[in-house]
Amino acid sequence: MTDPRPRPGAVPTARPAGRLGIGEVVASLEVEFPGVTASKVRFLEDRGLVLPERTSAGYRRFRPEDVDRLRFVLALQRDHFLPLKVIADHLAALDRGERPTGLPGTAAAPASSDAERLGREVAGGRRSWTRAELAAESGAGEELLSELDQYSLLPVDPDGGYPSHAMDVARAAVVLAGHGLEPRHLRPLRAAADRELGLVERAVAPLQARRDAGTRPRVARSAREIAQASLRLHAALVAEGLEQWDD
Repeated sequence: MTDPRPRPGAVPTARPAGRLGIGEVVASLEVEFPGVTASKVRFLEDRGLVLPERTSAGYRRFRPEDVDRLRFVLALQRDHFLPLKVIADHLAALDRGERPTGLPGTAAAPASSDAERLGREVAGGRRSWTRAELAAESGAGEELLSELDQYSLLPVDPDGGYPSHAMDVARAAVVLAGHGLEPRHLRPLRAAADRELGLVERAVAPLQARRDAGTRPRVARSAREIAQASLRLHAALVAEGLEQWDD
């Protein structure tokens, strides 16, 4: 990652090519991160996670790499619920040209969120796994998989295979088990997911009642948009609560 530190001395008040003010940065990020504000950007700057240039008048000027850095930080908070200290360690390692240990695989492309992936998979093209593949790839033993089955946490395809979401569930369950959270503790998450799906179903019901040829793709598109927004809202609320443990 490009060194985010400003060059010595203040830059001229006139804006250099490619530099953005803080309002423009927020505007470029708020579609992907609806909760982002100028105060949030300033907070991340105070924590040393991004260091924009300053004009002689004191105005912040963000380079494209600064915006990418903010996007990276916000994605790790939203999609992986990482505390700022851990994110700062990851950034420091990336600045040294290293691949940080424990960096989530999706973090290399932070613009791609779990919500967006859900949208793609609703449209089709999911991979199916066998039970043996699921166990081997996720690191979950048969006992853990059986417990996930017991509490209806592990999705299964009609043909008996396991969709890509099952891999996500199994991998998450392995991490949670390492913190003492067993599948029986995760039942509220299953209930919450069912309630969110209920919201989606109610929202698309009027459209689904139509019988014209274009109804099905419109329903799928609407359901995808609602699900993505719900996931972003949920992630934002959890991330907000987690900030109480940041240093």
